[in-house]
Amino acid sequence: PGLGAVVLCGGKSSRMGRPKAWLPFGGEPLLARVVRRIGEAASPIVVVAAPDQDLPPLPETVTLVRDAVSGRGPLQGILAGLTAMEGRATSVFVSSTDAPFVHPELVRRMETLRSEGDHDAAVARAQGHFHPLAAVYRTSLRVLVADLLAQDLRRPYYVFERVRTRFADEPDLLAGPALREADPHLWSLRNLNTPEDYAEALRDAGF
Repeated sequence: PGLGAVVLCGGKSSRMGRPKAWLPFGGEPLLARVVRRIGEAASPIVVVAAPDQDLPPLPETVTLVRDAVSGRGPLQGILAGLTAMEGRATSVFVSSTDAPFVHPELVRRMETLRSEGDHDAAVARAQGHFHPLAAVYRTSLRVLVADLLAQDLRRPYYVFERVRTRFADEPDLLAGPALREADPHLWSLRNLNTPEDYAEALRDAGF
């Protein structure tokens, strides 16, 4: 209760060469798959798209919003999502659209880690990288995000360094037995950036 989700799909997909939201994955468009899987652990869901982006059909329960300005990176999309979620959820799990293996247990685990110690945010840190699009943010961070963007500070890490943030390394994530059983290799954190990534993910999924 109190946990919503924001899925960002407004990127240019330049390295992929075609819109990621429409990539077929297991009989459904990739965006629909990500929304469905995250929806098992979080509700309501907001999808943030670019101003004129064409999207595959989504459930009626999903709220679609558009970036006010295109090309300003994920933090602009996060702001749009947090704004749309105000009054509807206390915190939100933020994901990209190119995470075909995202598991509901990752969503639950990230919110557990955030709520332990009453943090403002929790972000996965695995394989040597931060994953700001596999993170939970308090909805109230909208004000801070808007202020950062007004200063042209676009990196999500600027949020994490200014608030109480739980940085969740791989041992932290896998200390949750449900996630450890469901996703022991943390495929939830895999993103598809190139056609090669996409082909490999299809093979690994058995499609």
